[in-house]
Amino acid sequence: MHPALWGAKLGNSWRTTNDISDSWDSMLSRADQNEVYAEYARPGGWNDPDMLEVGNGGMTRDEYIVHFSIWAISKAPLLIGCDVRDLSKETFDILGNTEVIAVNQDPLGVQAKKVRMEGDLEVWAGPLSGYRTAVVLLNRSSKESPITAHWDDIGIPPDTKVEVRDLWEHELLEEKFINKLYFTVGPRSCRMFVLMPLRTNAS
Repeated sequence: MHPALWGAKLGNSWRTTNDISDSWDSMLSRADQNEVYAEYARPGGWNDPDMLEVGNGGMTRDEYIVHFSIWAISKAPLLIGCDVRDLSKETFDILGNTEVIAVNQDPLGVQAKKVRMEGDLEVWAGPLSGYRTAVVLLNRSSKESPITAHWDDIGIPPDTKVEVRDLWEHELLEEKFINKLYFTVGPRSCRMFVLMPLRTNAS
């Protein structure tokens, strides 16, 4: 029986995958395996797809940003797996992104799920406290592609207008979005956002 099915009775986290290695394919496969058990994660008990490889040199900057973003939105333990005595600025900026860490540490404690997949283009999303929603637009392919997150996929009521915070650019976007979020995403990279409703429909 998989540890995710009983781990919360005995501890605060449990491995959901075999050991990770410092490569794009290994990282994505661990993310996929971990996502299967999303419903079992909650405050006090977390799915662990293994440590972070950010900074170990086997992936590009964009790939490491994907790695950190998916682990964060999945509420995985953010265990640094590189030598912290010799961090580059690039690595520090990824591991030290307080806005992404805040998604991971959100008190609601709901693990995000892969809510839409069209080939190598994916939308990961999950609720946050304060009626907010965390979204990762993930492009696994080797070419730039547009990705759209529809409100009915990510759990936002139809016709709701939202403001959007870009967690890697550290900026609140001027444009407000209704019914869908759409961006072009570079090859083997992602965009990560927090969406906040500006108004809701009367029930």
